[in-house]
Amino acid sequence: MKVIIDEDKCVGAGQCVLAAAEVFDQRDEDGIVVLLDALPPDTQRVPVEDAAARCPALAIEVLP
Repeated sequence: MKVIIDEDKCVGAGQCVLAAAEVFDQRDEDGIVVLLDALPPDTQRVPVEDAAARCPALAIEVLP
């Protein structure tokens, strides 16, 4: 699985961090998403897909 984020779309809602804190974080200064692991293990698939689904700005893409 590969995770791609679009920082320009991110609104800093933080839903991704709540869903998958091992994969996502937020910048302190503006709350924009920080990708901690672009190639997370398959054990993280469910939380990462949940994070993408929760993102109000649709800034997260999950590829196989």
